[in-house]
Amino acid sequence: MFEVIKAFIYGIVEGVTEWLPISSTGHLILLEQLIPFESTSEEFFDMFDVVIQLGAILAVVILFWNQIWPFALTPGSRQGRTGVGSYFKKDIWILWSKILVSCVPAAVIGLLFDDVLNALFYNPTCVALALILFGVAFLVIENWNKGRRPKVRKLSQITYQTALLIGVFQVIAAVFPGTSRSGATIVGALLIGVSRTVAAEYTFFLAIPVMFGASLLKVIKFGAAFTSSELTLLLVGMIVSFVVSLFVLRFLMGYIKKHDFKIFGWYRIVLGAVVLIYFAVAG
Repeated sequence: MFEVIKAFIYGIVEGVTEWLPISSTGHLILLEQLIPFESTSEEFFDMFDVVIQLGAILAVVILFWNQIWPFALTPGSRQGRTGVGSYFKKDIWILWSKILVSCVPAAVIGLLFDDVLNALFYNPTCVALALILFGVAFLVIENWNKGRRPKVRKLSQITYQTALLIGVFQVIAAVFPGTSRSGATIVGALLIGVSRTVAAEYTFFLAIPVMFGASLLKVIKFGAAFTSSELTLLLVGMIVSFVVSLFVLRFLMGYIKKHDFKIFGWYRIVLGAVVLIYFAVAG
């Protein structure tokens, strides 16, 4: 039962930190140092902290269904098309093609170097340094953006070149845990002239194929031989992260319409400093 409570806590942390640009992976790695699972293997946790993100991804799918589902339920004339073509939403298909372009850089790095990156950088010190570095980046970029009018104010204005550049920034998060996938893509998008709202929405949608792909890779590596207790922990973490994400996503979309990301930058810097001090003393 105590292990289930831990999975519940992990689900809460995942649901909150997956969408706020403060690094879900970094927080889960740090949480594992404080309240590790006692009855599971290290291989299970390596898979668990990625796969529970599927619950958070499902929240995006439900909340933004009309913006991401590329098929129409009923036929109708769309942009001059009739017949079978009227069931397809062209603008959403184009959006997904751009999202796939953004996925390419991180997919290549993940497939080729996943195990090496885990061994080198998945530790509290690297997480803390990445938290601080990107916290500073948020402050610098928000100050630089102050008074500037974004060039991209609608999802449809994102070009394939912009999509690829955002994907390159996502690679930073794939390499360094603690960077935050959403943080890296939002910082990159802001830097190249994308508005906060569009940057956040695009980051949410980009998470869908990225997290499904990462989860599939982890499950394949772990194998399908789950014990009943492991499966219970995984399901609890996913369900809790899904429910929490529903609230966090609504909060964040309302928040960024009136505020910038500086508060998250300061949070990252303070947390990174606390982590460095804690593990320096504990070590």
